[in-house]
Amino acid sequence: MKRLLFLLFTFNLFFSFSQQNVTPFLEHIVKQFPNVRDIAIAPKGNEIMFSAQSVMGNTSAIVTVSKINGLWNDPKIASFSGQYFDLEPFYSHDGLKLYFVSTRPIEASSNEPKDFDIWYVERQGLKSNWSSPKNMGSPINTEHGEFYPSIAKNGNFYFTRDNPELKRKDDIYVSKNINGNLTEPQALPNTINSEGYEYNAFIAPDESYLIFGGYNRKDGLGSGDLYISYNTDEGWTKAKNLGDTINSQKMDYCPFVDVKTNTLYFTSKLDNTKSHFKNPLTLNELLTEFNKYDNGLSRLYTIKFNTDPFKN
Repeated sequence: MKRLLFLLFTFNLFFSFSQQNVTPFLEHIVKQFPNVRDIAIAPKGNEIMFSAQSVMGNTSAIVTVSKINGLWNDPKIASFSGQYFDLEPFYSHDGLKLYFVSTRPIEASSNEPKDFDIWYVERQGLKSNWSSPKNMGSPINTEHGEFYPSIAKNGNFYFTRDNPELKRKDDIYVSKNINGNLTEPQALPNTINSEGYEYNAFIAPDESYLIFGGYNRKDGLGSGDLYISYNTDEGWTKAKNLGDTINSQKMDYCPFVDVKTNTLYFTSKLDNTKSHFKNPLTLNELLTEFNKYDNGLSRLYTIKFNTDPFKN
């Protein structure tokens, strides 16, 4: 029965992708920044966070935007960000904790940046202020880099780790939540991980599927692509490329799914700028071409899709 549901799920997911086109997300806000990547949406849907970065990506801060009376307000630097290199936020399922990645020093008295670790902030209520950041510590953080937290509703903690000792590139790990304690992280199987780069994994709240980034794979469309693997009775299925409706010839990464609205959000360096023109451009036309949304800069996109195998 579970196998049948998996097949129906796969058909509906890719059928719905083929009927949709990706569209810019919060274009008027995103275009204010040189590069924008990754996105987290609060459980109530009235607050988002994303990473805003410099042209070369050497400066990164987490930006927050709130929705009031149906309208998105002006962006602000999150209260805990803006001093160090911060990125990749993820809300807990009650919205009272936010995980993120940072190179900030462990000791407040030090100004020396650390390797990439996963940190978190907390708040007493959904309208309360965030606490000071706290390092997750062991068993999640190590002397290696940890990235892109994503948490299932049962508390299982998925993330990316760069462990040079394994003589592989980045892999995706899971730390199981056993009675409130996180176990020693284990790399996901080779149906997902490879000797290349796997990263930016979003776990479905019920752990039924995982969407992640894979770099320069044989079945890739160019640079980094988004892939999906399903959690079945036989284990995680061999990852499949999400196809050219989602993936481009450029870098496509940082997935986030709002399961309440059946919406996939992701980051892309999609580039539709032209190199040849019928007539010489005026200065305004040239600037318009430079400043179009899909001009190769890192931008946020969205697409509707159906993850319910009983629909349609």
